[in-house]
Amino acid sequence: MPRFAANLSMLYPEYEFLDRFAAAAKDGFSAVEFLFPYALPKEDIAAKLHTCGLQQVLFNMSPGNWEAGERGLACIPGREAEFRSRFLTALEYAEALHCPRIHVMAGLVPQGADEPAYHAAYVGNLQWAAKEAETVGRDVLIEPINTRDMPGYFLNRQEVAHGVLAEVGLDNVKVQMDLYHCQIVEGDLSSKLRRYLPTGNVGHMQIASVPQRHEPDVGELNYPYLFSLLDEIGYGGWVGCEYRPRDTRPGGTSRGLQWLKSQGAVDSRLPKSCADSGLAK
Repeated sequence: MPRFAANLSMLYPEYEFLDRFAAAAKDGFSAVEFLFPYALPKEDIAAKLHTCGLQQVLFNMSPGNWEAGERGLACIPGREAEFRSRFLTALEYAEALHCPRIHVMAGLVPQGADEPAYHAAYVGNLQWAAKEAETVGRDVLIEPINTRDMPGYFLNRQEVAHGVLAEVGLDNVKVQMDLYHCQIVEGDLSSKLRRYLPTGNVGHMQIASVPQRHEPDVGELNYPYLFSLLDEIGYGGWVGCEYRPRDTRPGGTSRGLQWLKSQGAVDSRLPKSCADSGLAK
């Protein structure tokens, strides 16, 4: 059975962010991921991870001005200095949180843009970031994202992402394979898993139902089959639960985890230090 990590940017929305760690531990998760940690001191997040016995397995580099619609800087020509500064900050958080992976969002490409210039900026920024990350034992991840949820996003297809890896030419750049995005753009998930997982170039996976992006026990994808396929292929990495709970009432995330508990994939024993904190009540 794959190892599952709770995505705290989407799950447990009824809690303040720092309280979501205890909620995830109470539900049996041993690992977490989230989008952007930069609004909080890294020491506060590290303390929550330690108290609740959780492992941080992934977070994103700052995407630029998210509120203004920016979705990454890596492919944007002329913003290399800002990219480097923000990536170094991400490395500082990765060190503090003992997180081995940083997802670098590519960014949006305007209509009519000089696409070769965007591609060159993307490869160059990834090469620089990977070399910096290598010095502290971290991986840089890139993720194809579907054009319905994020129109204009630079990277959409698995084959293109793996081609970028070949251009960058550094072993610590990996693909973050989100089966929700992949199904919307390409489909044929079984063949893609069989093609790409044995290469060792997939550093992380994420799941959600299609089309609503809810728990993986609804929608058009047969996740029990896909989970069995991951075991058959021998995927040993983490699978991030990056979905929106369909039950939006308080406690909806926990109630919606029957799909996971029925497979025996979580340990419901709450670490005593986390229980004593009072945050998991």
